[in-house]
Amino acid sequence: MAMTPPGARPANPRFSSGPCAKPPTHNLAALSDAPLGRSHRAAVGKAKLKQAIDDTRATLGVPDDYRIGIVPASDTGAYEMAMWSLLGERPAEMVAWESFGAGWVTDVAKQLKIEHTVHTADYGEIVDMAALNYDNDVCFTWNGTTSGVRMANGDAIPADRAGLTLCDATSAAFAMDLPWDKLDVTTFSWQKVLGGEAAHGMLILSPRAVARLESYTPPWPMPKIFRLTKGGKLIDGIFVGETINTPSMLAVEDYLFSLEWARSVGGLQGLIARAEANARAVSDFVDAHDWIDHLAVDPATRSTTSVCLKFTDARITDGAAFAKAVAKRLADEDVALDIGGYRDAPPGLRIWCGGTVETSDIEAMLPWLAYAFEAEIAAG
Repeated sequence: MAMTPPGARPANPRFSSGPCAKPPTHNLAALSDAPLGRSHRAAVGKAKLKQAIDDTRATLGVPDDYRIGIVPASDTGAYEMAMWSLLGERPAEMVAWESFGAGWVTDVAKQLKIEHTVHTADYGEIVDMAALNYDNDVCFTWNGTTSGVRMANGDAIPADRAGLTLCDATSAAFAMDLPWDKLDVTTFSWQKVLGGEAAHGMLILSPRAVARLESYTPPWPMPKIFRLTKGGKLIDGIFVGETINTPSMLAVEDYLFSLEWARSVGGLQGLIARAEANARAVSDFVDAHDWIDHLAVDPATRSTTSVCLKFTDARITDGAAFAKAVAKRLADEDVALDIGGYRDAPPGLRIWCGGTVETSDIEAMLPWLAYAFEAEIAAG
């Protein structure tokens, strides 16, 4: 075929899986109300932080009796805080089907050193969640950001479980329906689905998780930045905006803007629909081309945010080099930035399809992907 560059270009070529694209209406002037140079403990700062918590609850539909806190160090900090504060009371079931889940396994095995069982699946596959022992604590990711594999639903998690479920939902929150009654700890970061700024994490605790915090003290030293209780009681201030350390009020304002934008597109269901439309556009492209496929094997567990693809053409002799060359060509053309597969994942591409991405940009980028593929094949 003739290798003619496509005519149309995406209006926004940002398809990174984190930090992710800003909402389409984002502008710096909208952040002018940020209380810069003010203490986050001043009334204005606390009000902004509490608004961020309240708006998160309203958008995600988090139950009223669940606690929501803003914590440091992004999703990683939130999930580490949960593991260090809650685990060890009973054995743990560690679940991993991609690199971030594998990281939580490492922390439990080599740092906390508690009794645990590891359940893994190869990239593209998912662990049989029904086979776990839910009398133990269960640690898992909802959406595998580096594998493009997600939980289809929470049906396998029993309502009468004795253990806690700790869910890393960083690339799922605001893009997928999360069954709150099945999740005792849920974490995510601002820079994923809503395209917020980095370094802030969200920690959501069920009443069962709060009860564990107030009845169990881990045997290891607890850094100040991880402490959620004092004198055997939950530190309530964390969950009304009195953060453990100093947050960026500019980042808070940016998050509030993203939440307002989310409401303007229909809230959670609108965000889910936008992500599904984006992922469907990629799937239609894959179906129409025999040289590319999803990394996720089962359509029911394919992510609608971090869509991971692999090249299947027999002419490709070095998959990693080829994928890197295609990603570089697309970046050099300024039509798709930061879409190389994750370093620990099989060679391929990763296209962010969360709700802040416009479907029209996905549709404009995909012909360039075909062009880049043909150009690299011709280049040998």
